[in-house]
Amino acid sequence: MAQTIETFKPFKTVIHIITNDNGKEFAGNNQIAKQLDINFYFAHTYHSWECGANENTKALLRSILPKKN
Repeated sequence: MAQTIETFKPFKTVIHIITNDNGKEFAGNNQIAKQLDINFYFAHTYHSWECGANENTKALLRSILPKKN
């Protein structure tokens, strides 16, 4: 959680909302939202279209860094 806050802090003036899937990387969403003064939303399970930017980013990252089995 602390690393997430530090990563987003330089962009605090341009980030107003984070919409996330239900992954554990944002388990401290209340603290993140408070520290960055943003709104935090979760997409519904199995509704990937609610997080279009997330899905596009994941696809780009997976093309560079494929999942390891």
